Amino acid sequence: MSFFLPKLQTKKDIDHIIKTVAERVLVLRFGRDQDPVCLQLDEILSKTAHDLSKMAAIYLVDVDSVPIYTRYFDISYIPSTVFFFNGQHMKVDYGSPDHTKFVGCFKTKQDFIDLIEVIFRGAMRGKLIVHSPIDPRNIPKYDLLYHGI
Repeated sequence: MSFFLPKLQTKKDIDHIIKTVAERVLVLRFGRDQDPVCLQLDEILSKTAHDLSKMAAIYLVDVDSVPIYTRYFDISYIPSTVFFFNGQHMKVDYGSPDHTKFVGCFKTKQDFIDLIEVIFRGAMRGKLIVHSPIDPRNIPKYDLLYHGI
């Protein structure tokens, strides 16, 4: 399903999209096209892309093609989904130690839709961090890995 969503191949492409997507949530899915969990997430993203087109722009980023952003966002688990609004990195409190990205796949399309709506409404009110509407049982659990400490 990943062939239905636009892909960003270079740092320049990502920088351009972050700067130019206005008044919508920018969703960047970091992962690999061959990974089964990424394909599962891509299916959810592609099925909701049309419904959320007025609120969100969804792009796929291969972690191997832009290692600078992979390191910057500390993408150690894939898929990882990062959100922006008007060039500002949006953070979400999922009840986990990391608020900068969603790690793993959403359980349902509705979880993703609800999250985008909350981020959009919060961003329109000037908030930089919002509380996740997703049921904590539907949020994948993981441990943070710190390299070189």
